[in-house]
Amino acid sequence: MIEIKEAKLSDIPVIHKLANEIWRPTYQHILADEQISFMLDKMYSEKSLKEQFRQHQTFLLLTENELPKGFACYSKTDIDKNYKLEKIYLHPDQQGKGVGKQLITEVERIVKANGATVLTLNVNRGNNARFFYQKMEYQIVQEIDIPYYDFVLNDYIMEKVL
Repeated sequence: MIEIKEAKLSDIPVIHKLANEIWRPTYQHILADEQISFMLDKMYSEKSLKEQFRQHQTFLLLTENELPKGFACYSKTDIDKNYKLEKIYLHPDQQGKGVGKQLITEVERIVKANGATVLTLNVNRGNNARFFYQKMEYQIVQEIDIPYYDFVLNDYIMEKVL
């Protein structure tokens, strides 16, 4: 049984562990191992995750039969009625089962209930997840290269009108 609930501070170790299990299989064909390790430390250390909670980013935790299998994170942007999907990751054993659709649909439902009319996200241009987002009616609105410490994030910005 799939369950999606809002994560609490006490779930940070679970999110940290999931990120470490998910990131390498997701990005090993796109990013250098050095960049993956750096970004895991920078974005998914327990300290960093606590800071993201403090910055009013909302995390959702997805479980299957009470086992953590994925997470998403969203936040309100400075643009009126616009939210951003900060992260969405599923354990590789969940991909292709429709679980990602359930998770992103839940984020969309929540932000729409909070008054959102647009949900935006960034996706690496080499990440096949962009095809999933397109199936979910997200449109590429910009191609961007973002300097990030010693790296450059080659992303698409995608958005969906809710």
